[in-house]
Amino acid sequence: MGSGLLTLGTRAMFANQAKLDTIAHNISNASTEGYSRQEVQLSTEGGRYTGAGFYGRGVKIDSVTRASDSLLARDYNNNLSVASADQMRLDKLTQLEKVLSTGESGIGFAAGQMLNAFVDVANQPQDLSARQVVLSKASELASRLSNAGIQLNDLQSGTLSDMKTTVTEINSLAARIADMNQKIASVTGLGHEPNDLMDQRDLLVKNLSEKIQVSTVPADDGSISVFIGGGQQLVLSNQASTLGVQTDQYDATQGRITIGSGNNQHTLDESLLTGGTLAGLLKVQNDDIPAARNLLGQMAAALSWRVNQQQSFGLDLGTPAAAGAAIFDVGTPQVLPSTRNTSSTANPPVTMTVVDARELQASDYSLFEDPTTPGNYRLTRLSDNTVTSVADGDVVDGFRVNIDAATIASGDKFMLRPVGNAALNMKRVLDKPTGIAAASPVNGTLGTANTGTATVASLRITATPTTPYDSVTVAFTGASGSGRDYEIRDSGGGVLASGTWTPGSPIEYNGFELNLNGVPKEGDTVGVAPTLYPSSNNGNALSLLALRDEDIVGRVNQGAGGTAPGATITNAYSQVIGSIGVRVQDAKTSATISATLASNSQELLTNKTGVNLDEEAARLIQFQQGYQAAAKILQVAQSVFDTLLSISR
Repeated sequence: MGSGLLTLGTRAMFANQAKLDTIAHNISNASTEGYSRQEVQLSTEGGRYTGAGFYGRGVKIDSVTRASDSLLARDYNNNLSVASADQMRLDKLTQLEKVLSTGESGIGFAAGQMLNAFVDVANQPQDLSARQVVLSKASELASRLSNAGIQLNDLQSGTLSDMKTTVTEINSLAARIADMNQKIASVTGLGHEPNDLMDQRDLLVKNLSEKIQVSTVPADDGSISVFIGGGQQLVLSNQASTLGVQTDQYDATQGRITIGSGNNQHTLDESLLTGGTLAGLLKVQNDDIPAARNLLGQMAAALSWRVNQQQSFGLDLGTPAAAGAAIFDVGTPQVLPSTRNTSSTANPPVTMTVVDARELQASDYSLFEDPTTPGNYRLTRLSDNTVTSVADGDVVDGFRVNIDAATIASGDKFMLRPVGNAALNMKRVLDKPTGIAAASPVNGTLGTANTGTATVASLRITATPTTPYDSVTVAFTGASGSGRDYEIRDSGGGVLASGTWTPGSPIEYNGFELNLNGVPKEGDTVGVAPTLYPSSNNGNALSLLALRDEDIVGRVNQGAGGTAPGATITNAYSQVIGSIGVRVQDAKTSATISATLASNSQELLTNKTGVNLDEEAARLIQFQQGYQAAAKILQVAQSVFDTLLSISR
């Protein structure tokens, strides 16, 4: 009987000791990240048969298990991945938003100031100080656009650096998971799970999920396989693949994610990377930064082209007066050949020529040979994936595509960047105040015998003349409804052109646009002749001033349907600010929602697996009492045993 009591008491003490040890372990690791609450699993020892029935033999320890829930853990890791991606993108977009200043420090304000400066030039065409103010404002505008381009490049460099750092961390975590798989598999055959090792591996998977979204598949040996990007194997048993950042085939400043082992790497489909900080960085690199760069470049290219065009229509203060030279330079459109091309990458067989910068769109383009029609090429506008079939010399979105069919190789691919570097490269190239072409090459005078109320409202040059300017006369020949028929005659009276003028509409000929106030009568004339005294003429300065109200950014050529209007330069910058602001606001909303989901799923998982100190303290007292009771059993057994020994003597 003493022996039975000793066995029962010993087993009870061991069971309660195990419980106390595990509770102490739980309390010790209550604040340890990734720790799951452990619990000793007990069962009744099989009974001993006697003639009087089965006598219990006490308790036995089956195992030590940990509180876990694979579904809750998977849900938390997925939500954490999305939250990490959203937060990373928000952080980068916040930096991007700071590049685009508003108010007096903004690009839109500088553009308005530069164009407004032509007011003083128009008032006093000979005033060199007024002209110098224009050049100073032009320098300020170019500097702000160029600085914005530099900051965008710096942001891209930082994003690429963060991508490389993130990939290094992913590779380290993957290698540690593979190592942990090895350790777990080596002891799983003993019949019990290595709880602490499995907690450590779960923590590694959670940390990996912050970097890149993963899915896991358990194996029979206790190891797990980790997959990314729609099924790409990252970890299999004790083997881990490695990610890399490879230079983009078109743009060396951008990186592409690869996966493989050793030198055997292949490019991942980045669209399948939907979570983790790496996905957020890729979204910023592939979408947000290019969008901002192209929007600013579209502004810079359109403004500089239109100002330079109008400047070329006028006459400067030189002796003799000459057509105005360019005020701005934004460089040439960029053609980026693929590094895999077999034709020359130093001198690509594809070039671009800007035809009308007002029609340039805020986008990059891809160009490659149409596989169904050799000799034709597919031009894809990447901002909206609009595909156009083009051949050499075709004009699309304001630029001409020049393709050297003799040197381009089959399979060659190109990235076309009409405006991407325009802001970065923008600079003022006119240095002399006398070079501002304030004078119009022609001026208009009313006939001395006119009897109508018509006066010259403006005489603007809107296009390069088809023939040299000579004196012509606009003669009104009769009424036509509410309008007036007119003829444009040369100095000898020969008719060069004719038409019907209506109130509010201009008379256009040989590059000039004549606008009238009032109404002419039959027999009235307006003479248009070359300007004799350019130094006192302000016609082109007024035209340059009028650019502030002209839609010069983002016009859309609709072919036979005409041209859809674009935006003024200040409105265009407001649209840039609005576009980036929408992205930031969307990112904030997404980050808030995903962070809330991650927090909720973490709370659910913690409630299931975490350590509750109050509960553990109560259980500590419970099993302390159990231990004391078991010790009392041993004490009684010892007393019984001693009594039996004394009787036997």
